[in-house]
Amino acid sequence: MPESANEVTDLQRVIERFASGDDSALNDLLVRTSDRFEKLTRSMLSDFGRVRRWEETADIVQNASVRLFRAFQTTRPTDIRGFFALAALQIRRELIDLARHYFGPEGLGANYESRSDWSDIAKSSKSSAQQGTETFDPSRLSTWSEFHKLAGELPDDEREVFDLIYYQGLEQIAAAGLLGISERTVRRRWQSAKEMLNEALDGRSPV
Repeated sequence: MPESANEVTDLQRVIERFASGDDSALNDLLVRTSDRFEKLTRSMLSDFGRVRRWEETADIVQNASVRLFRAFQTTRPTDIRGFFALAALQIRRELIDLARHYFGPEGLGANYESRSDWSDIAKSSKSSAQQGTETFDPSRLSTWSEFHKLAGELPDDEREVFDLIYYQGLEQIAAAGLLGISERTVRRRWQSAKEMLNEALDGRSPV
């Protein structure tokens, strides 16, 4: 996804093409979104080797792209803010579903053991203990699920800024230009959003 003002402007042109009925622009939109989604997926799953055993990141990104494709069939954003809002919503839903699928009460990851992984898990757990993290702890992925759910429930101003920076990867200055507000206001809303999430998760927010 775009990280500069010039890239945002370029993306706006693609959105306008798509909104006017140019279906060839759809693939460009999906590619731009999938790049950011891949980074988010890798970040969320970096501690969870058991999940990676069943699902490659590329497959997860493909699932999210299908979700986005379907959303674009019924909704054609007319501006970049609408596009980002729709894309963030679909990405958030896919990440929530992913976490629930593997580590919900009936999740594959929560109810499956593999002896072949014991040595790797032991090594990773030892390393994680030294770093103060909880690698391979199902509750960590549960926290991610709750995190994405709560992100969608933030107040409108905080949610829009959070979506642009976290889910879309915009720099704060680019987000400010897009929203027509000062960079200082963006920083304040971004910080407020993170504090709200951290408080709601009792200090366990991943960001």
